[in-house]
Amino acid sequence: MSILGMGIAVAAAFFIGLGFVAQQHAAFREPLEEILHPRLLLDLLRSRLWLTGIASMILGQIIFAFALNIADVAEVTPVLTVNLIFALFAAHVIYRERLGRNEWLGSLLLTGGVALFLGIGVPHGGDLPGVHSPRWLAGAAVLALVALCAFGGLHRDLRVRAMLLACGAGLLYGLQDTLTRSVLLVSDEGFTSTLVTWQPYGVVFIGALGLLFAQSAFDAAPLRISLPATTAAEPLTGIALSIVIFGERVRLEVSDLALESLGLAAMVGGIVVLGRSPYLGKPGEHPSVSPDGVECG
Repeated sequence: MSILGMGIAVAAAFFIGLGFVAQQHAAFREPLEEILHPRLLLDLLRSRLWLTGIASMILGQIIFAFALNIADVAEVTPVLTVNLIFALFAAHVIYRERLGRNEWLGSLLLTGGVALFLGIGVPHGGDLPGVHSPRWLAGAAVLALVALCAFGGLHRDLRVRAMLLACGAGLLYGLQDTLTRSVLLVSDEGFTSTLVTWQPYGVVFIGALGLLFAQSAFDAAPLRISLPATTAAEPLTGIALSIVIFGERVRLEVSDLALESLGLAAMVGGIVVLGRSPYLGKPGEHPSVSPDGVECG
């Protein structure tokens, strides 16, 4: 076990968590009518706070790349999930968002569940399928689930809609992770070979769509409601697609399956607890309203 690698992963999680806080606070200022509209991203591109959040996340990802260079993926990837705890704590300190006993319980359950599942259930083996392999249809199934998340929240309250949008963002980010991996594998054959495949352009499109879903969730509700589903859905989608598309394998021993089931149960429990956190809704569209639904001054 690499203590240094895990420490670097914690630092990466800190900057990613801060990035989420800045993005959510900026997106929450935008009108609800911009949810899932490209205009939301165009408006956020003019926000210094939002751009700072994006820069913080990029810095976190770069730091995490260093962690991957000195430690195994199975060691440092679960550590990265603490970005949720960093984000909720920073939102509480900076913007006075609610962080009571239930919020701590929910965040610890979710983070621990994701970390446990990733630590045990990281797939291995497998190979890159052909560019036109029917295995890629699994991506279409993910997009269908994303569409259900988008349409399913249209006539629901902001709490439910934010959670569904966050789930859609996690699904899209998981698909983007899978496409990114395929691009990296294809790039071994040369830069030109990569450009004539559809995967690089898929990474850009899916990434932009995932960003729109994530910022729309942030527009609708505070972090304790709009972030947890993304934290859970992204790694689960990535693992599922790795198995289906790349033919990777996971541990199937009884003890491993029991721990993975425990991790899944903790994830669900954490999302439920955080989703039930008090939220009065987004009052009006006043620029001085904080992400916690409390007017500032």
